[in-house]
Amino acid sequence: MDDHQNHNLSAQETPTSPGSGKKRGMRTGYTTGACATAATRAALLALLDGHAPDSVTIALPVGVKATFAIHSCTLHTDGSVTASVIKDAGDDPDVTHGAELCSTVSWLATPDIQIDGGVGVGRVTKPGLGLEVGSAAINQVPRAMIEGVVRELLTERGELRGVSVLIAVPDGLER
Repeated sequence: MDDHQNHNLSAQETPTSPGSGKKRGMRTGYTTGACATAATRAALLALLDGHAPDSVTIALPVGVKATFAIHSCTLHTDGSVTASVIKDAGDDPDVTHGAELCSTVSWLATPDIQIDGGVGVGRVTKPGLGLEVGSAAINQVPRAMIEGVVRELLTERGELRGVSVLIAVPDGLER
Protein backbone atom coordinates (compact mmCIF):
# COMPACT_ATOMS: atom_id res chain seq x y z
CA MET A 1 0.00 0.00 0.00
CA ASP A 2 1.12 3.54 -0.57
CA ASP A 3 -0.37 6.93 0.14
CA HIS A 4 -1.61 7.69 -3.37
CA GLN A 5 -2.58 4.48 -5.13
CA ASN A 6 -4.93 1.65 -4.44
CA HIS A 7 -3.35 -1.66 -3.62
CA ASN A 8 -5.66 -3.51 -5.99
CA LEU A 9 -6.27 -7.10 -5.16
CA SER A 10 -7.87 -9.54 -7.53
CA ALA A 11 -11.30 -10.90 -6.78
CA GLN A 12 -11.04 -14.63 -6.36
CA GLU A 13 -13.32 -17.56 -5.75
CA THR A 14 -12.84 -19.06 -2.32
CA PRO A 15 -13.94 -22.31 -0.72
CA THR A 16 -16.65 -20.34 1.05
CA SER A 17 -17.84 -18.45 -2.02
CA PRO A 18 -21.57 -18.23 -2.60
CA GLY A 19 -23.03 -21.56 -3.60
CA SER A 20 -26.31 -23.31 -4.26
CA GLY A 21 -29.28 -21.87 -2.46
CA LYS A 22 -32.57 -23.27 -1.27
CA LYS A 23 -34.20 -22.73 -4.64
CA ARG A 24 -33.04 -25.36 -7.09
CA GLY A 25 -30.32 -23.97 -9.32
CA MET A 26 -30.21 -20.59 -7.60
CA ARG A 27 -26.78 -19.39 -6.53
CA THR A 28 -26.76 -17.73 -3.11
CA GLY A 29 -24.81 -14.58 -2.35
CA TYR A 30 -23.94 -12.27 0.49
CA THR A 31 -25.77 -9.38 2.09
CA THR A 32 -24.66 -5.78 1.84
CA GLY A 33 -23.97 -5.90 5.58
CA ALA A 34 -21.69 -8.92 5.24
CA CYS A 35 -19.74 -7.17 2.48
CA ALA A 36 -19.44 -3.97 4.55
CA THR A 37 -18.25 -6.05 7.51
CA ALA A 38 -15.60 -7.78 5.38
CA ALA A 39 -14.41 -4.43 4.00
CA THR A 40 -14.21 -3.09 7.57
CA ARG A 41 -12.15 -6.06 8.72
CA ALA A 42 -9.74 -5.58 5.81
CA ALA A 43 -9.41 -1.83 6.40
CA LEU A 44 -8.77 -2.29 10.12
CA LEU A 45 -6.22 -5.05 9.50
CA ALA A 46 -4.42 -2.71 7.09
CA LEU A 47 -4.57 0.11 9.65
CA LEU A 48 -3.12 -2.19 12.32
CA ASP A 49 -0.54 -4.00 10.17
CA GLY A 50 0.38 -1.46 7.49
CA HIS A 51 -0.43 -3.79 4.59
CA ALA A 52 -3.55 -4.93 2.79
CA PRO A 53 -4.87 -8.46 3.16
CA ASP A 54 -5.79 -10.33 -0.03
CA SER A 55 -8.90 -11.72 1.65
CA VAL A 56 -10.67 -11.76 5.00
CA THR A 57 -12.94 -14.22 6.76
CA ILE A 58 -15.91 -13.14 8.84
CA ALA A 59 -18.61 -14.96 10.80
CA LEU A 60 -22.09 -14.65 9.32
CA PRO A 61 -25.19 -14.38 11.54
CA VAL A 62 -26.30 -17.84 10.34
CA GLY A 63 -23.33 -19.40 12.14
CA VAL A 64 -20.97 -20.05 9.23
CA LYS A 65 -17.80 -18.28 8.15
CA ALA A 66 -17.31 -16.69 4.75
CA THR A 67 -14.16 -15.50 3.01
CA PHE A 68 -14.23 -12.35 0.88
CA ALA A 69 -11.66 -11.21 -1.69
CA ILE A 70 -10.54 -7.64 -1.12
CA HIS A 71 -11.08 -5.50 -4.22
CA SER A 72 -8.98 -2.52 -3.17
CA CYS A 73 -7.23 -1.09 -0.15
CA THR A 74 -5.85 2.44 0.17
CA LEU A 75 -3.80 4.06 2.93
CA HIS A 76 -4.67 7.77 2.93
CA THR A 77 -2.28 10.57 3.86
CA ASP A 78 -4.42 11.37 6.93
CA GLY A 79 -3.68 7.87 8.30
CA SER A 80 -7.09 6.38 7.55
CA VAL A 81 -7.52 3.26 5.42
CA THR A 82 -10.27 2.45 2.91
CA ALA A 83 -10.87 -1.14 1.81
CA SER A 84 -13.55 -2.43 -0.53
CA VAL A 85 -15.36 -5.62 -1.48
CA ILE A 86 -17.46 -6.19 -4.61
CA LYS A 87 -20.88 -7.49 -3.61
CA ASP A 88 -21.91 -10.86 -4.99
CA ALA A 89 -25.64 -11.22 -4.36
CA GLY A 90 -25.75 -14.57 -6.16
CA ASP A 91 -28.81 -15.02 -8.37
CA ASP A 92 -30.90 -12.73 -6.16
CA PRO A 93 -32.08 -9.72 -8.21
CA ASP A 94 -30.50 -7.35 -5.68
CA VAL A 95 -29.93 -3.80 -6.94
CA THR A 96 -26.60 -3.74 -5.09
CA HIS A 97 -25.21 -6.84 -6.87
CA GLY A 98 -21.80 -5.88 -8.26
CA ALA A 99 -21.59 -2.74 -6.13
CA GLU A 100 -18.33 -1.75 -4.49
CA LEU A 101 -18.83 -1.62 -0.70
CA CYS A 102 -16.19 0.56 0.97
CA SER A 103 -15.19 0.94 4.58
CA THR A 104 -12.91 3.72 5.76
CA VAL A 105 -11.45 3.30 9.23
CA SER A 106 -9.49 5.77 11.31
CA TRP A 107 -8.31 6.00 14.90
CA LEU A 108 -10.22 7.80 17.62
CA ALA A 109 -8.61 9.16 20.79
CA THR A 110 -11.36 7.55 22.86
CA PRO A 111 -12.18 3.81 23.05
CA ASP A 112 -15.45 4.27 21.14
CA ILE A 113 -16.55 2.57 17.94
CA GLN A 114 -18.38 5.02 15.71
CA ILE A 115 -20.21 3.71 12.63
CA ASP A 116 -21.65 6.05 10.02
CA GLY A 117 -22.63 6.05 6.37
CA GLY A 118 -21.05 8.09 3.62
CA VAL A 119 -21.69 8.44 -0.10
CA GLY A 120 -24.39 6.09 -1.37
CA VAL A 121 -25.68 5.10 2.07
CA GLY A 122 -29.18 6.31 2.88
CA ARG A 123 -30.27 8.15 6.01
CA VAL A 124 -33.17 7.24 8.27
CA THR A 125 -36.01 9.70 7.62
CA LYS A 126 -38.81 8.29 9.80
CA PRO A 127 -39.04 6.47 13.12
CA GLY A 128 -39.82 2.77 13.20
CA LEU A 129 -36.65 1.03 12.02
CA GLY A 130 -35.06 0.92 15.44
CA LEU A 131 -32.52 3.50 14.24
CA GLU A 132 -32.30 7.17 15.12
CA VAL A 133 -33.85 9.53 12.54
CA GLY A 134 -30.99 11.19 10.65
CA SER A 135 -28.55 8.34 11.24
CA ALA A 136 -27.09 6.16 8.51
CA ALA A 137 -29.49 3.47 7.29
CA ILE A 138 -27.24 0.65 8.48
CA ASN A 139 -29.53 -1.82 10.21
CA GLN A 140 -28.92 -3.40 13.60
CA VAL A 141 -27.53 -6.76 12.41
CA PRO A 142 -24.90 -5.25 10.07
CA ARG A 143 -24.01 -2.67 12.76
CA ALA A 144 -23.48 -5.49 15.25
CA MET A 145 -21.38 -7.44 12.72
CA ILE A 146 -19.19 -4.40 11.98
CA GLU A 147 -18.80 -3.57 15.67
CA GLY A 148 -18.01 -7.22 16.39
CA VAL A 149 -15.08 -7.44 13.95
CA VAL A 150 -13.71 -4.12 15.22
CA ARG A 151 -13.92 -5.20 18.88
CA GLU A 152 -12.40 -8.60 18.07
CA LEU A 153 -9.36 -7.12 16.30
CA LEU A 154 -8.81 -4.34 18.85
CA THR A 155 -9.00 -6.85 21.71
CA GLU A 156 -6.65 -9.32 19.97
CA ARG A 157 -4.09 -6.54 19.50
CA GLY A 158 -4.51 -4.97 22.92
CA GLU A 159 -5.41 -1.70 21.23
CA LEU A 160 -7.01 0.87 23.53
CA ARG A 161 -7.91 3.47 20.92
CA GLY A 162 -11.31 3.47 19.31
CA VAL A 163 -12.16 3.42 15.63
CA SER A 164 -14.37 5.44 13.33
CA VAL A 165 -15.94 3.37 10.53
CA LEU A 166 -17.49 5.06 7.49
CA ILE A 167 -19.39 2.78 5.09
CA ALA A 168 -19.85 4.00 1.51
CA VAL A 169 -21.22 2.72 -1.79
CA PRO A 170 -19.58 5.00 -4.40
CA ASP A 171 -22.23 4.36 -7.06
CA GLY A 172 -25.05 3.88 -4.55
CA LEU A 173 -26.97 6.94 -5.70
CA GLU A 174 -27.17 5.57 -9.24
CA ARG A 175 -28.41 2.12 -8.17
